[in-house]
Parts: sequence; C-alpha cells; structure tokens
Amino acid sequence: MQLNHLSTKIGETQSRQLGQAPVVAARQAQLADSEILAILIYYHYSGYKCFAYYYQDMVLEGSLQSYFPKAVSYSRFIELIPDQLVQLYMFLKVCTLSSRRTGNYRPATRFADSKKLPVCHNLRIHSHRVFAGIAQRGKSSTGWFYGLKLHLLINEYGEVINFLVTPGNVADNNDEALRNLLSGCRGKCYADKGYLTKIFEELYLQGIHLITKVRSNMKNKLLLLSDKMKLKKRALIESVNDLLMSVFDIDHTRHRSPVNAIAHTFSGLIAYCFYEQKPSVFIPEN
Repeated sequence: MQLNHLSTKIGETQSRQLGQAPVVAARQAQLADSEILAILIYYHYSGYKCFAYYYQDMVLEGSLQSYFPKAVSYSRFIELIPDQLVQLYMFLKVCTLSSRRTGNYRPATRFADSKKLPVCHNLRIHSHRVFAGIAQRGKSSTGWFYGLKLHLLINEYGEVINFLVTPGNVADNNDEALRNLLSGCRGKCYADKGYLTKIFEELYLQGIHLITKVRSNMKNKLLLLSDKMKLKKRALIESVNDLLMSVFDIDHTRHRSPVNAIAHTFSGLIAYCFYEQKPSVFIPEN
C-alpha cells in the first residue's frame, strides 16, 4: 500500500495576530486529519507491536519523517486520536461498501463469525478500570475472557462486508446484533452453531438465508449438497480473524483509553481492507 495515497501535506499555518489581549486558546494541530489517519492505518503494516515505538522510530525520526514534516510529539498525537474516531468509522464503512460484489449469475455468499477482543488478563479482571462499564465477561471457543467482541461478515474473497463491536457478553445469535450485522445483505450466509436464532424466518423474508450446523441434541436437517460444501468452507473467516490478530495486531491488552482502543480496532480493519493477499475460497457456479 502506498503511504502517499492515504495522506496529503497540509498548507502553511496561519500567522498569529499581535497586539491582542492575552487569551487562553487551544493549540492547533500541525497534522491534517488525513495525515493522522494515515499514521494510524500504516502502523498495522509496520510490523511494530507497540505504537509508541512505531511513532518515535518511524514517524518522528525514521523513514516516514519526510511524509510528516510537521508531526507533533507522541503525547500530543495520542490526544488527537479521539477526534478521528468518526472519520475512521466512516472510512471503514466506505471500505466495506466498496468490497467486491459477486456477479448476478448467483446469490451472494457470506460467512459470519465473531472474534474476542480481551482488554486484560483474566487474573486482572477485578482490578481493571480502563474499560469499566464497557467490557463484559464472555465465552468463546477458547474459553472465558473479559473484553469486547468483534462480529464480522465477509464474502468468499475474504473482504469485509460488515462489522459490529459489542461487549463480550453479547451472544453471536443475539437478535439485535444479527439484525445489524446482516442489515442490507441478500443471499446465503454460513455460520457456526452459535448463530442458531429464533429470527430465522424474519431474516429469510428479508432475503437472507442463514445456514448453520445443528447441535447434538437437535434433529438433523437436510441440506443441499452445494450448501453443505460451502458450510465446510466457513473456515475462511477463521483465517481472516487470524490475520487480524497476528498481522494487524488488533488483539492486545495494552490500551489505556476505550476510545483509542476502538480507533485502533477500526484502523486495523481498514488496513486489512487494503491488504492485497486476503484469503479466499473458490465458490463454483450452481
């Protein structure tokens, strides 16, 4: 990804007027919004696991210094991040809306799953204060955790179609969460047993056919052979989650601000949207 596609240099700052009564004014940022977004997003390509080291070594003193000649100090940059949360959200929405559409010759294929975003180690839950009132205890396939959940909807090309961030105790088959995640989508969606829901008929009438496996205490249901084959390819979204955790580093417990943590998650998802080597599966024509 070319860094200069994400950012443009800002013009000269306005000169201060002299002779006025002394007033306490907020200092104007030397970085444009686009530059702040570029720094946040490019962090996930840098290979650094600590944003402070990345900003000090690359933005202030390293190879990115020429791109951001008016970069502010690290502490000042951290203060500017909350102001970019809305821009990051809108940018991410644009990225998801521009995802590749499957052709009209077949219904769209979607895969849904959730990923845990722990905010602290389980032994530190009682002493954790940063996400107090926001994070909740939840359970995933790997055990209990304390934090948030990232719900993802992708297509067969590994592109993110929609996303949702909830507290950790929101179940995958939560009615409101499913309505938001699948809003505006049409076609078949493949998910695990955790997505068995009572609003199946409601979704079906909206053009969404949710296909999952059944639990051991449920009667078996007949599936089309093509649907059974596609259900086995649901592991694609596990590969996406693994990339988000290992390459784009959205899963860590070093956050000191809930707003900055959400901004970090959004910027990681945007970086993934620009990633050229997304995992994908082949869906044959019916």
